[in-house]
Amino acid sequence: MTAEKAGAIVAAADEVLAGKHAQEFPLAIWQTGSGTQSNMNMNEVLANRASELLGGERGMARKIHPNDDVNKSQSSNDVFPTAMHVAALIALREKVIPSLQALRATLNEKAVAFRDIVKIGRTHLQDATPLTLGQEISGWVAMLDHSLKHIEASQPHLAELALGGTAVGTGLNTHPEYAVRVAAELASLSGQPFVTAPNKFEALATVDALVHAHGALKGLAASLMKIANDVRWLASGPRCGIGEIAIPENEPGSSIMPGKVNPTQCEALTMVCCQVMGNDVAVNIGGASGNFELNVYRPMVIHNFLQSVRLLADGMASFNEHCAVVLNRIASGSVSCSMSR
Repeated sequence: MTAEKAGAIVAAADEVLAGKHAQEFPLAIWQTGSGTQSNMNMNEVLANRASELLGGERGMARKIHPNDDVNKSQSSNDVFPTAMHVAALIALREKVIPSLQALRATLNEKAVAFRDIVKIGRTHLQDATPLTLGQEISGWVAMLDHSLKHIEASQPHLAELALGGTAVGTGLNTHPEYAVRVAAELASLSGQPFVTAPNKFEALATVDALVHAHGALKGLAASLMKIANDVRWLASGPRCGIGEIAIPENEPGSSIMPGKVNPTQCEALTMVCCQVMGNDVAVNIGGASGNFELNVYRPMVIHNFLQSVRLLADGMASFNEHCAVVLNRIASGSVSCSMSR
């Protein structure tokens, strides 16, 4: 390929990255399971725009060919899984992990602040032996610590890229150094630790990296649901419930009962967790259903994965800002009353 053609394709790709041609990508995720339609959509857009940048036209008379030039040394079968891994790893690092760390830091502060507040422990929903509120919250902190470790443990597999495997993993029609050099360039451009997948047959035939990573997200969802449920139960009442902590009044809780404060942030977060758990089922089924040399559930898998990332990141950020940071009041007399009963 000439430097002139390559430069035009790069310039066109930069425009797409900047969001200048979003209207040119109308396809839904419900397409062929390899993502071929989306890949060719991108190839066509880049070919047309690169041709225009070279003074040519769109369509059949264009100077850049979508297959011979833009898709050179590539196949949808290795491009799409590569894009999936790039998107998934960056999303985890830039969205989920920062929100998780922020919520963890807030709860850790509360565990320290409430370390001397003695309350009754509960097992089987019945009174048990005493502990401090800080000790109870420290358990939540440890849950998030483990979730973070599981998410981090899934990242090395996501960093492996399929590009260079072409159609079935053999690397047909690519330069021997293509896979390694492209992975290194993507790592340099993104600042992420991308490497070429050591076995391209696995990289094309499975979505195991996404299955495992989403499993870590499901585990986080399970932990967040437990935490949110504990918060709303501890804030229940407050007069005729447990009422050991006070949640903020973010909005009127009822259209008929003035002054009522509902655990809206807890309820929103638990619904997020339910959706993530449902997404995990679909990701697992998609991952288990590949045949021979290619998994053909990729658009659905990455759609669910990125939705889970967005929901968890936004859900944790909202819960942290509007609930966790203001869990700084203990309902008057509630702890002593619960201990004396």
